[in-house]
Amino acid sequence: MNLYTIDTGFFKLDGGAMFGVVPKSIWNKLNPADENNLCNWALRCLLIADADRLILVDTGIGNKQDAKFFSYYFLSGDATMDGSLAKLGFSRDDITDVFLTHLHFDHVGGAVAREGDQLAPAFRNATYWSNEQHWNWAVNPNGREKASFLKENIMPIQESGKLKFIPLEDNAKFTEHIHVKFVYGHTDAMMLPLINYKGREILYTADLLPSVGHIPLPYIMAYDMFPMKTLAEKKIILNEAAEKNYILYLEHDPVNECCTVQMTEKGIRLKDIFKLSEL
Repeated sequence: MNLYTIDTGFFKLDGGAMFGVVPKSIWNKLNPADENNLCNWALRCLLIADADRLILVDTGIGNKQDAKFFSYYFLSGDATMDGSLAKLGFSRDDITDVFLTHLHFDHVGGAVAREGDQLAPAFRNATYWSNEQHWNWAVNPNGREKASFLKENIMPIQESGKLKFIPLEDNAKFTEHIHVKFVYGHTDAMMLPLINYKGREILYTADLLPSVGHIPLPYIMAYDMFPMKTLAEKKIILNEAAEKNYILYLEHDPVNECCTVQMTEKGIRLKDIFKLSEL
C-alpha cells in the first residue's frame, strides 16, 4: 500500500464560523483572518494505492460551479486535482474508488464534472462510496444545511449507477487495510477512514478535526449540526489517538498535513506535525 497527498488548492471561510464559540482574539492567532474575517483553508484529499485499487478520499470543491458561487469562497493556489494526480503518474481514469467522507460541497464538488451541458461523474471508471443514512440526509436536506448539499454534486452520482453504500457499522471493513469510523456531530453519519499503513494507524479526520487549531475540545465549528455530539466524539477519538499514537491526516489545515496528539495537564494537545511523505 502507498498513500499520497492530493492537493486541490485553497478556499476561504469565515473564521468565526470555523471556530464557533472561541473568541477571535484567540483563534486569529491560530489562523489569521483577512480584512473580511475570512481564513484560508486547504482542500486536501488523499490517494490510497491498495493492491489493485486506487482509492481517492474526497474530491475537493471542483470547478463546475458558476462565478457567483466561487466568488463566495476565494479559491487560490496552483494545485488542482488533475495536476496532483499527474505528478504521481495517474489520471482521473485510473481511480477505481471515490470514498466520500460526506456530501458537503467542499468534499464532493470535484466528484462530478460538467461535460458540455451535462453533469457526469468526474472519475468515470470509479465506484463512489457513501452510506445510506448520510445519503438520505443529504438528498433531503434540512434548512440549515441545504446550502452545503448541492444536488448537482450529488444526484449525477446516483443517476450514473456508480453509487454504493458502506454498511453503517462502526469499524466497518472497507478493504483489508481500511476500516471506517462513523461520526454524527458535524453532519449525520460522516465517515472517517482508518488506514493501517507501515505499521501505523492513519485517521483521515475530515471535518471532525479540520486543523491542528481545532484540537482543544471546545474548538468546534459553527457549521456542525450537533456540536455537543461533536464534543463527545472528539473526546473519544482524540483520546484514542493519543493512546494509540494515531497519525491524524488533516483535510483543511492550510499548513499542516499530518499530526499526532498527546495527553497533557490541559487535556489533549498537539504533539508532532509532519508531511505524509515523511512517514
